[in-house]
Amino acid sequence: MILSPSLLSADIGRLEQELQALEQAGVRWVHWDVMDGHFVPNITFGQHVIGMMRKRSRLFFDVHLMIEDPDRYLGAFRDAGADMLTVHAEACPHLQRTLTEIRRLGMKAGAALNPATPLSFLEYVADDLDMALLMSVNPGFGGQKFLPITYERIRRFRVLFGERHVPVEIDGGVTPENALDLLDAGAEILVSGSSFFNGTPYAERRLAFEKC
Repeated sequence: MILSPSLLSADIGRLEQELQALEQAGVRWVHWDVMDGHFVPNITFGQHVIGMMRKRSRLFFDVHLMIEDPDRYLGAFRDAGADMLTVHAEACPHLQRTLTEIRRLGMKAGAALNPATPLSFLEYVADDLDMALLMSVNPGFGGQKFLPITYERIRRFRVLFGERHVPVEIDGGVTPENALDLLDAGAEILVSGSSFFNGTPYAERRLAFEKC
């Protein structure tokens, strides 16, 4: 299991210190929720913030673009230091081409699906994927309640893709209490925001997830 804490719930005014604390706590990945105010209602980080923090962190930067027309920004996020770039299938009219370009730029390529988007959207781009992100809330806000249908979506995803192994990431309402069920269903990467950044020391919170 890979835990990817979402900085959307971190202390934004102390991002450098937050990244250092996460690394010292043994966290390996960190999740950047990039929102543009169009594809989703809120506005968050951009490539300039990520680029500045890249100079100050050795963590794996798991960058999730919740933006319209992400093709315009693939190179900018590569230059900013993204290790993996995830785009929403709903925002990409030519998804296969977008994923191919992400890989060509030297990043791992992920595709995200909103809760109501059919899993079949990714069936014919399996060979172009390094990860599939199944949203377990509707994107745009932190602290939302986990959608239980996610368990069935993970299981169906595994059946749909059969022997083609595509790691599944879950984002939204993930807690230590539901982590084991998510892993049992077939998820491998768990994004946690408000549940992770809840005032508990980060090393303790990481262990709470890993004990699952």
